[in-house]
Amino acid sequence: MPVPVPELGSYNFVPETKEDLDWADLITLDFSLLKTPEGKKELANTLIKAVREDGFFYVKNFNISQERVNRQFALGRQFYELPLEEKLKYVPEGLDEGKFNGYVPAGRRILDPVSGLRDRVEMYNIPKFNGDFKHEHPALVQEHLEEIEQFARSLSTEVLQPLHNLLATALELPEDYLLRIHDYDQKSEDHLRYMKYTKFTPEENLKLGKLWGRGHTDLGSFTLLFRQPVAALQIKNHKTGEWKWVKPQDGTLTVNACDALSFLTGGYVRSTIHRVASPPKDQEHVDRLGLLYFQRPNNNAVLHTIQDSPVLQREGYTQNDFEKSGNPVPTMEQWTFAKQKWQRTPNIVRGVDEKHATAQILPGWNEKIYA
Repeated sequence: MPVPVPELGSYNFVPETKEDLDWADLITLDFSLLKTPEGKKELANTLIKAVREDGFFYVKNFNISQERVNRQFALGRQFYELPLEEKLKYVPEGLDEGKFNGYVPAGRRILDPVSGLRDRVEMYNIPKFNGDFKHEHPALVQEHLEEIEQFARSLSTEVLQPLHNLLATALELPEDYLLRIHDYDQKSEDHLRYMKYTKFTPEENLKLGKLWGRGHTDLGSFTLLFRQPVAALQIKNHKTGEWKWVKPQDGTLTVNACDALSFLTGGYVRSTIHRVASPPKDQEHVDRLGLLYFQRPNNNAVLHTIQDSPVLQREGYTQNDFEKSGNPVPTMEQWTFAKQKWQRTPNIVRGVDEKHATAQILPGWNEKIYA
């Protein structure tokens, strides 16, 4: 029988933690400054500092209402209330080979080899709306697909395009330089994600060492994370190597730079190492719902270091790891599915399968253990 489509209703966020955590002091980009040439120059300088030092930063005043954001959280909540058998109909064929659009069920990783505790992370990935991808979804999602498309496209125009313009300016490139390889109308593996972390008990969290997910980097260009108040995200500072908590900030997006930008800039832009810890005690009793957008260059873009940037030439960032090793430089499509296949390997035991943790993704690139 078809599953009825519920009304979205309102979305109420849980209270923020009252614990005094070791918060990261992150830079905020205020997009209201985009209105003037002086403001754009200031933002370009701020952005390059952020992606060089912390890797994570906040964006505010990005012209997407909180009401629209809340509706997406409400959709995510409703999706995860669907029966498991309904969600399992949308597991992508080839999940173990790196496919990811659709539903990724929890329990694919063993977090504690002694107790056998597995991850409780579920994902639902919705690809681009540029005509390259089939959109077959549960009735709940299908019913709101036009709204989801408008939301996803607005992330491109209101957030990602300005970020690439600013980054190009900071690298002394033409303003549209990076936009050419991040064209929404071209095929790329961008996706919007509803992501749920189901809670563990306090006793289970102790067995997990209070860590739900190991340190890692994202494979694309920028990841957008909408504010939700359950503290769990931690980042590793590029300079000090210290792990710091990322504080939810009202009316902001949390953004991080990823692997593809690091390759394109020969390591000048740093791909940020981050992980998911168990929430503090006053939030340990709730599930954590995430709303994210993962942006990637066009599939046919070759991840060579940009040679046209006077900044990269002056600073000596002229080769990425593939180029230094003499191995072929992959296209974004090759890189995406090589790393996704590694990420989606089932039944890996954390802390035991260290060969997997440091596996070769492609000739010229091995993953690393980030704790």
